[in-house]
Amino acid sequence: MIAKILRRMIYGIAYGAIAVFTALTILMILNVTLPIFQIWLYTLASLALGIYYGLASFIFELESWSPLKKTLVHYSLSITIYFTFALSLHWVPFHWKAILVTIMGFTIVYALFWFGYTLYYKRVESSLNDTLQKNK
Repeated sequence: MIAKILRRMIYGIAYGAIAVFTALTILMILNVTLPIFQIWLYTLASLALGIYYGLASFIFELESWSPLKKTLVHYSLSITIYFTFALSLHWVPFHWKAILVTIMGFTIVYALFWFGYTLYYKRVESSLNDTLQKNK
């Protein structure tokens, strides 16, 4: 179990690092200069968010919960954790329009990931069922 937790944390850190690299590339293209401390703080926050997402995936392994409950709990925790970082680090201005646009964007991205994973696992399920039918 510890190995599984560490693996998910490392996956999360990797995704956080990709997000940081993407953001830094955009800032570099736009010729934006930031203090080193700010870059360090944003990188730390991105890695922490990555670790959260890596560990939060365990929610979907709870067999006693319905898929709807898993999704709602994961979404609620995710948006709460994200906004904790985003508002405190001023990634999102503390203004109702900016917060609303960010909630909509977050929800759209979350839904795209959710639909992608759902389609993937439906295909895996279908493939497994086909294999079982052939081996009867």
